[in-house]
Amino acid sequence: GGAGLAKRLGTLLSGLLECGAFCGIIFGWASLVFVLKDLGYFEGLCQPSATPSPNLTLGSDCSGQDEQFSLVFTIGSFMNNFMTFPMGVVFDRFGTTAARLIAISLYTGGTLLVAFSTPEMAVLLFPAMSMLSVGGILLILTNMQVGNLFGNYRSIIITLYNGAFDSSSAIFLIIKLLYERGLSLRAMFLFLAACSAWHLLRTLFLMPRTRIPYPLPPDYDYGLQCRGRSRSYRTHKDKQPPGEAGPEETPLERPAARGAGSGNLLCGGGDAPGTPFRACACSWLFAWHVAWLSVMQLRHYLFIGTLNPQLEQLARGDQALVSTYTNAFAFTQLCGVLCAPWNGLILDRHKRGKGPRPEGNWVLAALADLRSAVLSLVVTVAQCLLFSVFAAVPVLPVQFGTFVLQVISRSFLYGGNAAFLAIAFPLQHFGKLYGLAMALSALVALLQYPCVALVQGPLQGDPFYVSV
Repeated sequence: GGAGLAKRLGTLLSGLLECGAFCGIIFGWASLVFVLKDLGYFEGLCQPSATPSPNLTLGSDCSGQDEQFSLVFTIGSFMNNFMTFPMGVVFDRFGTTAARLIAISLYTGGTLLVAFSTPEMAVLLFPAMSMLSVGGILLILTNMQVGNLFGNYRSIIITLYNGAFDSSSAIFLIIKLLYERGLSLRAMFLFLAACSAWHLLRTLFLMPRTRIPYPLPPDYDYGLQCRGRSRSYRTHKDKQPPGEAGPEETPLERPAARGAGSGNLLCGGGDAPGTPFRACACSWLFAWHVAWLSVMQLRHYLFIGTLNPQLEQLARGDQALVSTYTNAFAFTQLCGVLCAPWNGLILDRHKRGKGPRPEGNWVLAALADLRSAVLSLVVTVAQCLLFSVFAAVPVLPVQFGTFVLQVISRSFLYGGNAAFLAIAFPLQHFGKLYGLAMALSALVALLQYPCVALVQGPLQGDPFYVSV
């Protein structure tokens, strides 16, 4: 009994498509900005330039327009992170179906707002990008549990999904290319809105109502047609004595109703029943992890938020050259789904070639997981430093290398963040801890707006000093 391999693969591949085509599209903002500028969004903020240039249309100074587009991205990316915590609470408390219905509603609303926006109603971009961000992050949050279906490949799948999330930023590149070939922005966003029907079908047939436990019990099944089986499974597990339910199992009911401990080493003791969320959230390990995430995420957000004006500065206003480099950046984002599993290989390297772990070896296995996570975190920091060095070089061709390093670094950052939280803390708190980490890092990410204002104002469009 239980979910067969075909069903699990269907869940895996459809989740990969969902993350890769929908969840993180806001991070392709530079491509969409190119389209929105051509349509005249925020064009009223452009001022006549004192020194007209042959490469700039009518010699306009559009720093005010650039700043407004940067503000849309800043607010959208902030909401992407900050709202993850309440959404994580919803996911942990009410389960997958409730969380995904909220995500689908937000995502559909965001796409419709963009579809029916006009240059005169450009202000609609603010709620639209925020709704797309929150809906997308909630979709990937519900998808990361799919790794629990595949045992020793769990971290690889979590990082793969985060890589697909990164690659989804290329969707705005596709929109840009189709727009240049005559397709309207409204038609493309109406199509994205219509895709919500597919998200809904996947929610009903290829996702659990609550959550996927880890380790996976025998005969576990999920989906609309399996409600009776899932209910009998829960009844069977409730009859087991405490301690026999598996050290890291995610409860299918609310955590408060559960007697068995999480078996995690890092929050209030490995065998303490009902490890409280507060103990995990207030631990030094979680605090240092949030600091690690916040600093590197701010660096990436600054790069994306200032990319368009930076390219215009380096290309001396040559819009054809800016378009070429914008396309190159968006194409590199497609590689996120290829880069992220490398981090999963680092995290899961000690599991390969081994059978199921004996019941008494969970403590040793958890320590081995943590040792692998430390190497992953160090490699991610080294990549981010190298990316920052390349980004600070004010030479246009060097930016090709910057684009490659940025997508590798970003894939490792977000995939490693999710995998580390799944490894280091009890799984019943994963949604809340993931959301809290993203929310706290979002507060730090707000620093990007004064940095962007500094670039557009005193630095006259040159982000070199901010990059340094």
